[in-house]
Amino acid sequence: MTSALLAIDLAYWQVTTIKVVIVVSFIPLSALILGYVFLMKMMSHMQSRLGPMEAGPHGVLQLVADGVKFIQKEDIFPDKADRLVFGLAPLVVVLSTFLLFVVVPAGPDLFVENLDVGIFFALAVSSVSVIGVLMAGWASANKYSLMGGLRAAGQLIAYELPLVLAVVGVVIQAGTLSLQGIVIAQAEGSIFGFDFFGNPFILTQFVGFAVFLIAVQAELTQTPFDMPVAESEIVGGYQVEYTGFRFLFFFIGEFGTAFAFAAIAATLFLGGWWLPGMDPDSNALNVIGPLVLFAKVMIVSFFIFWFRFTFPRFREDQLQKFAWTVLIPISLLNIAVTGVLKVAF
Repeated sequence: MTSALLAIDLAYWQVTTIKVVIVVSFIPLSALILGYVFLMKMMSHMQSRLGPMEAGPHGVLQLVADGVKFIQKEDIFPDKADRLVFGLAPLVVVLSTFLLFVVVPAGPDLFVENLDVGIFFALAVSSVSVIGVLMAGWASANKYSLMGGLRAAGQLIAYELPLVLAVVGVVIQAGTLSLQGIVIAQAEGSIFGFDFFGNPFILTQFVGFAVFLIAVQAELTQTPFDMPVAESEIVGGYQVEYTGFRFLFFFIGEFGTAFAFAAIAATLFLGGWWLPGMDPDSNALNVIGPLVLFAKVMIVSFFIFWFRFTFPRFREDQLQKFAWTVLIPISLLNIAVTGVLKVAF
């Protein structure tokens, strides 16, 4: 993307504006795709029910209708709320999602920014959502919102550590923090001297992949890690005082982040935009690369939403114990084994 825009000889501010518009417009689009395909259709059919069918053919416009409904609702501020912080909290959560898309490559030349520390940047900005959650919980002037915000912040901070540690094994194998470099490393690798399929890191980092998906599930506060926002537990958590389009921002942030994390997982472990048998420098991958990446994202997303509708909810103490006593030790062991094998072979 960057190379193509520069070839047109646009000014820097014009290139930046185009990038921002593309990324911002993609966030609600990704939320619509995942929300419709998995939340409303895949899970409904797996549970032998139809799901929404009235809005558009096979219910394809249901989420659009829901969005219009939210926009029409009254924007309410609690009497004792901190209006500025209360209003900004959903924007901070969506900003975190926006920044995640900045470093995900979709082809040899299709990226917003190809940072040398791309995965480090992605994991760092994903933590910004914690600030938005705390802002929402505290500014609502509601004890249930504050309790939900604190629980959510504690959970997000706890599961950021296994999320980061799960990526370290990939970084050790690839020898780079660049997401584009990680894709190239998988494309140019080989398995027992056979290089047609490259070396997708899921074959050697399947433990890291499993830990990454579990940590992502917790970062999204989805079942079985949805205690902070479970209505049956503490009245909806930090979102309880939000209405209308501000609540819609939290929804967009959740599903947009799910898409972004699925794209990062596909890039780290499944080869990203690269298609086996093709030269990673081929211009054809600038055309089919986004489709390849999208297919892999949908595969990863399937597991994310399948888990959401399969497992029972953890208690707060159980989910914290699971992070600190199970995921983190497994991640550290995976790093140690990867390091030893990297040096030995």
